Amino acid sequence: MGSRQPKQLLLAFFGEHVVDNATGPIRASALISVLEGADVAAPATRATLDRLVHSGILARTRSGRETLFSLTEHGAAVLREATDRVRGPRPFDAQGSGWTLVTFSIPEGQRTLRHRLRSILTWEGFAPLRDGLWLAPGEVDLAGSLEPLQQDLAPNAVVAFHARELAGFPIAESVRAAWDIEAIRRAHLAFIEVWDDPAAATMAPNALTVRTMLVADWLALLRADPRLPAEFMDAQWPATRSAETYRRMHDRLAEASAAEFAELVAARPTARRRSGPSGQPSAPSPRRSAAARPR
Repeated sequence: MGSRQPKQLLLAFFGEHVVDNATGPIRASALISVLEGADVAAPATRATLDRLVHSGILARTRSGRETLFSLTEHGAAVLREATDRVRGPRPFDAQGSGWTLVTFSIPEGQRTLRHRLRSILTWEGFAPLRDGLWLAPGEVDLAGSLEPLQQDLAPNAVVAFHARELAGFPIAESVRAAWDIEAIRRAHLAFIEVWDDPAAATMAPNALTVRTMLVADWLALLRADPRLPAEFMDAQWPATRSAETYRRMHDRLAEASAAEFAELVAARPTARRRSGPSGQPSAPSPRRSAAARPR
């Protein structure tokens, strides 16, 4: 797999452990300790937390000397939007028949909004086809997907249609122009190579960090695979193996990582705790679990 970015890991952490639980705000030191296990330095984590606050995904508060982060309503909505596919039984199957077409017009001065829209479209399986026209397989619930952006989008800024292939106008070449199918295959095989190995459970000091890394890689794979119809793939298409690999490793890590998360959330800084490089109290590393312990 490619290098895991701090944003991917933080979104995986909040989506996997926080969005559905009434845990309250999470200490910055706890988040830093989890990402340090994935080889992300503390300054990179802090900078990414700042950007997630700026983008409206997280909210920041203070409690004594501790900085705390929690999901905003917008952030929770964004993560819940992905839940059905992340946890669904057939995450790589096309959604219905035919094709969904989208075109949009957003002023040059609204680059952040344009980026957010493109990100949503990519997650939903869209790829740019030509001249501002985006294509996705199946019947995409675009209204639901774009709900977090509705208050920012001008009327008719996004126009969408559902279409079917016409005789004499085969869509196969358009599909190959929009998506690099062999690159999607390679993404699946890279995921399987890392996570089908039982030793992957020990790639970080604790199950909580390993599970966060697993979910970050899974989100990246879901984003890479647009759920094309089966006729565009061969009999060796590895999507089913990827899903089985993810569930097997997720199940292996679930109990230990949940216990470590509860311990991390319950921990409170004390005056006697060793200070970290920033002068802030260092978070205790989650206890090394049985799932993450070398066998």
